[in-house]
Amino acid sequence: MISTDDKFDRALVVGVVFRNDEREHVDEYVNEVVLLADTAGAKVVRTVFQERQSPDPAYFVGKGKAEEIRGICESEKINLVIFDDDLTGVQIRNLEGVINRRVLDRSGLILDIFGFRARTREAKLQVEMAQLKYNMSRLAGQWQHFSKQYGVIGTRGPGEKQIEVDRRVIKKRISALRQKLDAISGQRELRRARRSELPKFALVGYTNAGKSTLINALSGAETFVENRLFATLDTFTRKAFLSNSIQCLLVDTVGFIRKLPPDLVASFKSTLEEVAFADYILHVIDISSPAFREQIEVVDETLRQLGCSDKPILLVFNKVDRVNEFGVVRSVLNEYNGGSVAISAERHINLSQLKERMLEMMGSDIVEKSFRIKPTQSEKLAKILSVAEFVQENEYPDSLHLKVRMRKKDWERLKREIYA
Repeated sequence: MISTDDKFDRALVVGVVFRNDEREHVDEYVNEVVLLADTAGAKVVRTVFQERQSPDPAYFVGKGKAEEIRGICESEKINLVIFDDDLTGVQIRNLEGVINRRVLDRSGLILDIFGFRARTREAKLQVEMAQLKYNMSRLAGQWQHFSKQYGVIGTRGPGEKQIEVDRRVIKKRISALRQKLDAISGQRELRRARRSELPKFALVGYTNAGKSTLINALSGAETFVENRLFATLDTFTRKAFLSNSIQCLLVDTVGFIRKLPPDLVASFKSTLEEVAFADYILHVIDISSPAFREQIEVVDETLRQLGCSDKPILLVFNKVDRVNEFGVVRSVLNEYNGGSVAISAERHINLSQLKERMLEMMGSDIVEKSFRIKPTQSEKLAKILSVAEFVQENEYPDSLHLKVRMRKKDWERLKREIYA
């Protein structure tokens, strides 16, 4: 994490409004960086804005603004400056030279959080690869001895510059990480094949939309949940009953965010493949966020990049308990015209309707069948009820007439058993 001891880093966040930007959007981005800084263990004590036509190649905000920032840092005892945009290695070096404080850009901040939050071996490997790619693109401005970090000795040729050695060391390490991740991805495919019998719903959404909370509510699991950005990074799968007899798999995925570092998306590609292999997608949205529409666009764009935008998608507007007026919720649902449902995962509000909508999404995979069961056919009845649930039941003197609902795969297996 950013802070190195029990004391919080005191941070200043810099937002820049360029020619085609709207100040309102930049304010939202900066507020998001403040939340990211809190997640990383820093306390933001000041925000600074600047309007520019274009970035300054050497200092991003210009040398004069950098000197102004240094003065603020000195007077308010700030030791970390975070920019809401990505900086080049040269810009970071130059800014640190003027401000005399650590300088971090948005991607560096997100990578720091991912590095701390990663728990499984796969997530740690993915984050390390993203960090290496991030650092390699900035070697020209910030010379670092990665050969020492990885213990590589004797790799420098005659007259070779240290920066070239570092770049070669990083590429070698990235190649090794990619091989390990490919092996883990192969193992995941085997696990995926073993559980392919059940329909799979992938939960996607902007970070902190409530995906993990929703999985807990639907499955009864106790997955780690925290009200912070990127509380969970690791993909996990849980079983859930949508009705008495119909089960599904719920797959959680890493949250999306605006300006997510491309290297991070690339590194987490194997994890995000879970979305591509899912049958259906639940797009979880924090309806209490003022920026939820833009967050929807961010997720939709990421799904397009993954080639998943043509899958059946249900918009799940979460956290309705945090919206003061229900008329606002009704208006949003009307806006998205039938392709959405409003819930509160934390308070278990409207989860039954969500399950019904999920069953509707599975419509082509579910069949309804009618049976006439005689008193002597108790074994047949037991087989039916082992995979199906009642829709309608009528008793007659000589028989029981049933209408039941089940998955198509279960019906294919059942009819072979009872009509053999």
